[in-house]
Amino acid sequence: MVEPRSREELRHLLDATGPRVDTSSIIARGLGRSYGDAAQCAGGRVVRLQGSPHIGAVDANTGTIDVEAGVSLDALMRHTLMRGWFVPVTPGTRQVTVGGALAADVHGKNHHRDGSICAHVESLTLESPAGTFEVGPERDPELFWATAGGMGLTGVITRATLRLLPVETDRMVVDTDRFDDLDAVMAAMEEGDDRYRYSVAWVDCTAGSRAGRAVLTRGDHARREDLGPVRRRPGARGSSGLPATRLGVPHRLPLHPLNGATIRAFNEAWYRRAPRQRRDEIQPLGRFFHPLDGVADWNRLYGPRGFVQYQFVVGPTDGALVRRAIELFSSRALPSFLAVLKRFGPGDPGPLSFPMAGWTLAVDLPVGPELLPRTLDELDELVAGAGGRVYLAKDARLRPELLAAMYPRAGDLARTRRRVDPAGILRSDLSRRLSID
Repeated sequence: MVEPRSREELRHLLDATGPRVDTSSIIARGLGRSYGDAAQCAGGRVVRLQGSPHIGAVDANTGTIDVEAGVSLDALMRHTLMRGWFVPVTPGTRQVTVGGALAADVHGKNHHRDGSICAHVESLTLESPAGTFEVGPERDPELFWATAGGMGLTGVITRATLRLLPVETDRMVVDTDRFDDLDAVMAAMEEGDDRYRYSVAWVDCTAGSRAGRAVLTRGDHARREDLGPVRRRPGARGSSGLPATRLGVPHRLPLHPLNGATIRAFNEAWYRRAPRQRRDEIQPLGRFFHPLDGVADWNRLYGPRGFVQYQFVVGPTDGALVRRAIELFSSRALPSFLAVLKRFGPGDPGPLSFPMAGWTLAVDLPVGPELLPRTLDELDELVAGAGGRVYLAKDARLRPELLAAMYPRAGDLARTRRRVDPAGILRSDLSRRLSID
């Protein structure tokens, strides 16, 4: 791990024309929340930005903010919520850097309304082997969109200007519905998602013939008038709604809590405790957006073998493939503690940006069952055949021959990379595995 303390040190590492410390490959890394190998570089150098992350002032007229790429979304949210603004897109954890979020073009529960995070970027600064580039959707759009979701393969993002979302409080107004089957929840999402900014469904993949039953949660930012008199008082907005992490999982556990039996029991309890219908529940932001952030090192619950998160997206008319995936996980006893279903709107034009209009399913699967690798390989083929794709930020196992089918514009990235990285310095384990180089 290399942690340059200044722009000059970073330029020295990346300089394709001057003397280099060595000729090994380089890739940037944020807070290490990617489940795959996008920020790993065997035999090379992993660069992590260091120093005092700077967060600028919010422009009250435009809602824009200038922020260094090493700032975490957690820090950015705590800073902006106090001032009545929220990030335009947040993934399932706020413990990621701004640079990492842009490199993965992260999506959230509001993609059907607001798209991915790079759709809300005014400009960014990119340090590449060929020099420093100031880019945006209107200024060098080819390089900007190659960087959006480009997994760090065009350079190191050091700064960005984002457009924020104005909010009145640090709370959410949430509607919850429980469904007995997958068809019902998907129909409800198609019919009603556009009435909400945020929507996500938890899906049970372990219930045998009842696999696919679901709990749908949809919500919007609460206005002052939605809250009681105590919370409406002046200054209540500044309470953040983002609690600090209180619990932690030990490094070594005598037993591994997340196994087939306990996961099935958890899913049954989670489904039963959800209300058949609840309207206008007031929830803190942290509970609605980042429930797992309340438990440090929660991944250790899976034991030393860990888990695989498999996420794919298929078109709006390919909902049957979502059902097929859930049936495979259930029938082959591949337990999933967490499976979430969302609807995507149109995707960004980045060659490696993941979202596209349609359905996306993300599933956490413990490593160990003999049928797991074969099942995921089968799903890869089905997804590619349907014109869908898997999320590279969470992938560590996709076969390279399927990349072109899933990301047909990956060749556009290669052309752009030759312009900003003529010596091929920017590489990662993911780029080598998938032959993106």
